[in-house]
Amino acid sequence: MTNFVQSSFMKVYNNILETIGNTPLVRINKLAKSVPAQVFAKVETTNPGNSVKDRMALKMIEDAERAGILKPGGTVIEGTSGNTGMGLALACIIKGYKLICVLNDKQSKEKMDILRAVGAEVVVCPTAVEPTDPRSYYSVSRRLATEIPNSWYVNQYDNLSNRTAHYEQTGPELWEQTEGKITHFVVGVGTGGTISGVGQYLKEKNPNIQIWGIDTYGSVFKKYKETGIFDENEIYPYITEGIGEDILPANVDFDVIDHFEKVTDKDAAVYTRRLAREEGIFVGNSAGAAIKGLLQMGEKLTKDDVVVVLFHDHGSRYVGKIFNDDWMRERGFLEEELLTAGDLVAKHGNKPLVSLYAEELVSHAIAKMRNFDISQIPVMKDGQFVGSIDDSHVYQLLVEDPSLRDAPISTIMNPAFPVVQQNTSVEELCKLISKHVPAVLVELGNGKFHIVSRYDVIAAMA
Repeated sequence: MTNFVQSSFMKVYNNILETIGNTPLVRINKLAKSVPAQVFAKVETTNPGNSVKDRMALKMIEDAERAGILKPGGTVIEGTSGNTGMGLALACIIKGYKLICVLNDKQSKEKMDILRAVGAEVVVCPTAVEPTDPRSYYSVSRRLATEIPNSWYVNQYDNLSNRTAHYEQTGPELWEQTEGKITHFVVGVGTGGTISGVGQYLKEKNPNIQIWGIDTYGSVFKKYKETGIFDENEIYPYITEGIGEDILPANVDFDVIDHFEKVTDKDAAVYTRRLAREEGIFVGNSAGAAIKGLLQMGEKLTKDDVVVVLFHDHGSRYVGKIFNDDWMRERGFLEEELLTAGDLVAKHGNKPLVSLYAEELVSHAIAKMRNFDISQIPVMKDGQFVGSIDDSHVYQLLVEDPSLRDAPISTIMNPAFPVVQQNTSVEELCKLISKHVPAVLVELGNGKFHIVSRYDVIAAMA
């Protein structure tokens, strides 16, 4: 068998790690119409691990090898939101290390499945705990590194090789791609390596370049930058992945960052979907936050500005969340135009209308509320709606007299719910549904009805 010999002119890479970097710069057209500046996206999804984190993952491993703290056959351990784990996994495959990734439970299932697919062991920790809690993914990562022989804890938050990777690679790429014309760099901030490394490089080239960090509500960065105060009252759980922190990583160089802009979870999700549908750029949650943050700061820009927004990772990691209508709808993130009672019914029209007969007992009503997870039920007699019950009314009665469990529903029921047509507007429903009228019945035709509750209307208005 003849051995294949590569000529000096062939464009062939020796391994997948050599394909990291040199990602494209793409103009943002439709979503940036309201901004006077030219806006470009640095699309990091063309890295082999589909995220910007490939850059610093490889750099951290190679620096650890040079320092002698990562030895042949060793185990690499890291707390990650998923993307750093993927970058580390590629490096570990090529270099022969075992990888353990510690994630918190708010990360998408896709991220966990992808890490397992490339051979990483995945440990999942609760999100809603303090960083110092032994269950947090910071604490679990450190503990595993002390328990497992020949292991190394990466610590992307405080490992300055993270920042250096972007100073040496991403920053120079942006300067070259924009021919030195870049005036603003915008990026979501998590570990801080990307914004700080790129920011340092660009400001050395031109101190007037503005470095804008995108933060999320529930994170400490913005207030700390503006006041120097680490305010624990700023910390609470949030949905946006990959940005924001409840700690101050060593990689965040606040002196390099000129401004932080906060973006809501809903806006981040909505604009992530808009990037896919209006720009054809299928990217992750932090990209939506970044482009929305830029639009919020649009009044600070001029026609002479050249803005680059960095998009961290690929949308495939959010198919079960941001790009899932049911997930978005459950959180009130889906921007639907719900105008009529029929629109509201359509959202759960596949579920049957649960009703009661007047002669049934109160205990039967309680059982149906529990079994079907509902709060209001219409009451029927002789094929007609004659009354209604709701959980708060039943609760109050039973507190006062527990024996009413065995009473007929007809003795405790409220008046029947109002009946409306499918074309009844949501505004009209708001007039009918009140503190004392928790729901209405919608007539569907052919003797069929469905219920629209107070919660349905609230969700439609969110």
